[in-house]
Amino acid sequence: MKNSIKTILVICVFAISAISSAQKAPTFEKGNDPRPKDKKWKLVKNQSDEFKGSSLNKSKWVTGGGWIGRPPGLFMQDNIKVEDGSLKITAYKLPQPIVKNKKTFTHGGGYVGSVAPSKYGYYEARMKANKTFMSSTFWLINEGKNESGCNKRTVELDIQECVGEINTKGKWAQHFDRSMHSNTHSRNIPEGCDYVKGIKGTNTDLKEGMVYDDYHVYGAWWKSETEVWFYLDGVLTEKVTPAADFDINMHIRMVVETYDWNPVPADGGMTGTEEERTTSYDWVRVWRLK
Repeated sequence: MKNSIKTILVICVFAISAISSAQKAPTFEKGNDPRPKDKKWKLVKNQSDEFKGSSLNKSKWVTGGGWIGRPPGLFMQDNIKVEDGSLKITAYKLPQPIVKNKKTFTHGGGYVGSVAPSKYGYYEARMKANKTFMSSTFWLINEGKNESGCNKRTVELDIQECVGEINTKGKWAQHFDRSMHSNTHSRNIPEGCDYVKGIKGTNTDLKEGMVYDDYHVYGAWWKSETEVWFYLDGVLTEKVTPAADFDINMHIRMVVETYDWNPVPADGGMTGTEEERTTSYDWVRVWRLK
């Protein structure tokens, strides 16, 4: 019995040590960490979460706001939960269509956003996508309502946007089920403001499999107002210069939604199991250099 207890204690200590070690720096493969020698990565705790509890930490995350979703996908509350060490958002078909803002919704998606905004830093999430026509995403965006003047423009940093089932013939979309699709957006420029509207990004295939087969770590180093570096499973994929300065605080978004370009399939798109219809976030972490 003593040996068994001792073994359990050793395993527990090892597990705690592994968790602690994992949180000392972002996920990088050897030779990919951009950290200067005189700096260290520091975890931003109010925007990071291991999702180890039984409910969402409401001091960090919100599940609703002014945006209700893009038809036919309506953001719901009953399909968002924290269990088994992950945040889970499950896509489903609504029992009956719901009309809101004169628009008809037939499917349930989900929205989780950070309470706190932040600026430059390293953002990463370990995510497994759902296997439906609806999206699995990890991204950042500013909230213009809290800004004034030219800062009311929109800047958006898409770290990962993917779908599990592609229902369009467009060549540009054919790898959305097996790749990390990342973009920087500049739009909604107020009149008289000297900023460029545009999209600049990159698309990187997974080494193997589909986005819903397993977890992957999707990351971006928002280095400065003119530099964003994207990482897939700890490996640098591309350095992008946004069309306009990225110098406004943004909020994290983890969203399951519908896209205009990827319509509902004839069978309704929800024939898979609950697990197959679920996007799971093992953790999300934000880091800054100190």
